[in-house]
Amino acid sequence: MDNPACTPILRGMTFDSDLIIIGGGLNGPALALAAAQDGLTSTVIDALPLASRKAPDFDGRCYALALASQRLLAAIGLWDGLADNAQPMLEIKVTDGRAGEGSSAFFMHFDHAEIEEGPMGYLVEDRYLRRAFLDAMEAEPLINLRHSETVVAQDTSPLGASVELASGETLSGRILIGSDGRRSGTAERAKIKRTGWSYGQTALVCAIEHDKPHSGIAHQFFMPSGPLAILPLTGNRSSIVWSETEANAQRIHALPDADYLDALRPAFGDFLGDITLAGARFTYPLNLTIANRFIDERLALIGDAAHGVHPIAGQGLNAGLRDVAALAEVMILAQRRGEDIASPLVLERYQQWRRFDTATLAIATDTFNKLFSNDNSLLRIGRDLGMGLVNAIPGLRRSFIREAAGLTGDLPKLMTGRAL
Repeated sequence: MDNPACTPILRGMTFDSDLIIIGGGLNGPALALAAAQDGLTSTVIDALPLASRKAPDFDGRCYALALASQRLLAAIGLWDGLADNAQPMLEIKVTDGRAGEGSSAFFMHFDHAEIEEGPMGYLVEDRYLRRAFLDAMEAEPLINLRHSETVVAQDTSPLGASVELASGETLSGRILIGSDGRRSGTAERAKIKRTGWSYGQTALVCAIEHDKPHSGIAHQFFMPSGPLAILPLTGNRSSIVWSETEANAQRIHALPDADYLDALRPAFGDFLGDITLAGARFTYPLNLTIANRFIDERLALIGDAAHGVHPIAGQGLNAGLRDVAALAEVMILAQRRGEDIASPLVLERYQQWRRFDTATLAIATDTFNKLFSNDNSLLRIGRDLGMGLVNAIPGLRRSFIREAAGLTGDLPKLMTGRAL
């Protein structure tokens, strides 16, 4: 795609685009599409080649989209193309126990019927999300996609921002957006430090086929070594996110497929009948990493570049999309008021909007993981009684359901399904 027309701004200066977005995963493209709705141009720099992004084969990866995230995708024009391949999440069952011994008598059961808005969320395979974003960006003349490119240097000043690509090209813009993951080069080059720690756990990720229907029910089984999430996909398939100690995960991942399934079965159980692997197997280390600040001069961080949390609640992408919605809203409203979209005051509005929510999520996921990923008998009694209490009080249970659906807090307009 040809570069969009340069945008005149700031004392007659011209830039290649308004936004330079570093990272072509999901959050960066979502921001580019949201910004384009109000005429802002974006250059999206993606280190991966186009063929990798468009690979049609199912590789086992999927995302749990909260209802609020689904509404954002609808507001930026993507949901109609995704709906047929999305599995509604109708119930969540949370249990505590040990692999092979079944769950305790205490549990939490959340049913979407207790709220009026609809399913708590949807499960969508990575391949469908990637393709939907690519198709939308390629059809949008205000977005310039640059595949197989990496940023080696960046510079910002009160008047603009620029990046140097490994190919030698230099691009300029009004603002840099770091959407380049937990080891964000954008944040590192801006000398933004991070706070966090390793959990000593590794996530084993795969998809399985099973004999019996899952009925749209997601399961979270807490075990001493880490939680097992069973997330319903379309058909008789489920996505598995299995947190184990680093040593156990390394050993299990090295097993042949048949032995891998034998290791999974005691924790998974037989409630869905026999299971087989569908797609590839992956691992990734689990840690907490929060940028000490989300903004710098003409720079903002979104998604994992700003905050990477434990997958215990499946909120990683959802938190990133909240960043997208908040940043798009403050920039677009600033543009309409005649403000500079990357002024310190505008970026501070974004940071203030997102810092409390991010801190709350980080504390919650960290606490839940530490509380449940152990075999301390006193803690087990306390947490099981706590789960039983939540499950017994309708108002408290409803609050948890709305939280899981992403319907609480100060929501940006896009998260309510409204265009900016």
